[in-house]
Amino acid sequence: MATVGIVGLGLLGHAIASRLLRAGHAVVGFDVLPDRVGALEALGGKGAASAAAVARSAEAVCTVLPSLASAESAIVGTEGVLEGAHSGLAVIQMSTISPRLTEALAREIASRGLGFLDCPVSGTSSMVERGDGIFFVGGERALYERWRPVLESVLPRAVLVGTTGQAMTLKLVANLLVALHSAAAAEALTLARKAGLDLGIVLDVLNSSAASSAMLKVRGPMIVRRDFPAQMKLDLFMKDIHLMQEAAEGVGASLPFTDLAERLYEEARVAGHGAEDLAVVATALEGRGGAARA
Repeated sequence: MATVGIVGLGLLGHAIASRLLRAGHAVVGFDVLPDRVGALEALGGKGAASAAAVARSAEAVCTVLPSLASAESAIVGTEGVLEGAHSGLAVIQMSTISPRLTEALAREIASRGLGFLDCPVSGTSSMVERGDGIFFVGGERALYERWRPVLESVLPRAVLVGTTGQAMTLKLVANLLVALHSAAAAEALTLARKAGLDLGIVLDVLNSSAASSAMLKVRGPMIVRRDFPAQMKLDLFMKDIHLMQEAAEGVGASLPFTDLAERLYEEARVAGHGAEDLAVVATALEGRGGAARA
């Protein structure tokens, strides 16, 4: 059993903490919002006053934060992880950030003689809560093997996919598919709704057919109910889409479907749905209509 620190106790950080505690690990955590620290303590974890304080108490610190700026500040900023670092500490960076920033953080941490794993999560907070999802890992194999059992006490698989930065690139690839599959589910169910089909039956049948997808199963019920409680806030996901575009530009890849999906997601965000789940992209389709064909 290990003592694991978590900096960032939002939906995903809280889910990871709960899985670690359930597996018997000790968890110490910090968040800028005190009620989130209180929620960790209610689970049996220990709260800390800063990211630096988390690092002083833990063998490894997982950063699970919503933006590039918050992830960078939590590690290298004032009262950040590196201010509390001790010999042997591992920094496990789980936030969705850019491959470029990931590599820069890895270099800074290595210069202090500390370990670093590029370790984004593929899975919504509710999926992680029930142990469904996967860790993509980039970094040195020895450090990966040291922390793999802890990671796999949270999710069934933690797979070493390459060097630092490559795991983050793969996370953007995965989120690209999430974006397209979620938008496709919204478009398909909008067609079914406008055609007068029973959406309960439609969803059941599609999920038993060749048309099924993880996003249809996760977000289809939200689209059917027209209720979008955030598992991934649209505002945050727009950041991921911008990172996909940046990564594609860097390697010379064309993303025509992502370009189209981005416009729909942005339309929903501008309409005031940024705090809702990205399945709310369905609202951008509902008011549109094509000419009926004879």
